[in-house]
Amino acid sequence: MSIGTFIIALPHFIIGRQVKTSDYANFLPPGCESESNLSMWIYVLLGNVLRGIGETPVQPLGISYIDDFATEENAALYVGCVQTISVVGPVFGYLLGSLCAKIYVDIGFVKMETITITPADARWVGAWWLGYLVAGVITLLSAIPFWFLPRSLPMSGPRGPEKCTAEQTSFIKDSPLLKHKYPADDNTSFIEMAKDFIPTLRTLLAHPVYLIYLCVTIIQLNSLIGMVTYKPKYIEQHFRQSASKANFLMGVINIPAVALGMFSGGLLMKRLKLNIMGAARFAFGTSLIGYFLSLFFFAMSCENAKVAGVTLSYDSVDTISYDKHSVFTACNSNCFCSASDWDPVCGENGITYVSPCLAGCTSSTGSGKSTVFSNCSCVGVAGNFTASTGQCPHADDCDRMFRYFLALSVVTSFIISLGGTPGYMLLIRCIKPQLKSLALGFHALATRTLAGIPAPIYFGAIIDTTCLKWGQKRCGGIGACRIYNTTAYR
Repeated sequence: MSIGTFIIALPHFIIGRQVKTSDYANFLPPGCESESNLSMWIYVLLGNVLRGIGETPVQPLGISYIDDFATEENAALYVGCVQTISVVGPVFGYLLGSLCAKIYVDIGFVKMETITITPADARWVGAWWLGYLVAGVITLLSAIPFWFLPRSLPMSGPRGPEKCTAEQTSFIKDSPLLKHKYPADDNTSFIEMAKDFIPTLRTLLAHPVYLIYLCVTIIQLNSLIGMVTYKPKYIEQHFRQSASKANFLMGVINIPAVALGMFSGGLLMKRLKLNIMGAARFAFGTSLIGYFLSLFFFAMSCENAKVAGVTLSYDSVDTISYDKHSVFTACNSNCFCSASDWDPVCGENGITYVSPCLAGCTSSTGSGKSTVFSNCSCVGVAGNFTASTGQCPHADDCDRMFRYFLALSVVTSFIISLGGTPGYMLLIRCIKPQLKSLALGFHALATRTLAGIPAPIYFGAIIDTTCLKWGQKRCGGIGACRIYNTTAYR
């Protein structure tokens, strides 16, 4: 896992220094031809593959290890603790990401006073690579205690099919693995395991409870992964928060609620002594309540930013419209501006303009973030109208709506995660040790393959359809989206 984490950070050191915003003129810098052929995503893919291989002994096999050696009444609590810790990790990850997002990507190689953008700007690139270096070192250190774990632990009490229902016991007896005589502790050759794999997997997938739970978790994880992946972006676009603040809020508000919910679910299952049917009802009830509460998110949003030529026309400064607008008008017709640039300025009239040129500005004073543009013909009909760097701030009522959004997000995250541990115990309860590891391993494979991989792709593709203004890459081509249609995005 540590090696994979370090490999993910490699593209930063291979590509070299980023180009400043002022370098994005109407030309292609030297070296574009060779740089465009670099496939940096391969390093990210390879790093994640190595991380996935290293993660397997921890989850799902670690869960099976705990359930094998814990008493039935304590297993749910222990699994809930492990699931909680696995959620607490992203809290520190988001906090570290928030810190790195405030640091410019080329920290130490450029003079910060020459940077004209702030972390709140859509063009800002934080030191994303720094977090991977820190995580790689921590992961390497965390591997040390695993070398001291024993091969097996003494059994804490009677565990086995006698605690299962008649249907579950029949399922276990019909498993091909139990027809063969070797127990879990016996040394089994690879050929013997290979011969039993397909029949055992077929038997496992023929079990209705396991199959239904697998399908349900795949559907739930598709929505969950899509939410976790793009929720910071949602906060940035709808409530106009910086990337750093969005990551920080995810780390200190949203994810702790999930961790508390998972731990509370395991604790409640122990206190209430829920059986398999009780755990299933509990998980279903919490998911249903969380779903209905999530519908209120549709009512929580802010009006999109007023950007001349994007969300409103130059002639209408009051009504936002997502119809196709032109960034060129009479007030900037003689400025020979580029329509592809994104260098927003805020006019005195409270309207954001795509660039100082498109605002009709002819002169400027100051430098860096304190630059003030003057003689902006599009900002006002007459007089010396000025504009400052960056987008115009949002209205005060958006801050109030943002607080409602965060409160509802915490409540729904807690309620939905309450059923996480009981649902997971439904999966592993009363499965013979030989079958349990396969069941958990196939569950992890299926959810990551059918949810972890496709969800960010198709969610991202759907979100991109709401883009109103695309940026431009250094060497040409479409870059990142600068502003979205928040009504469609919601």
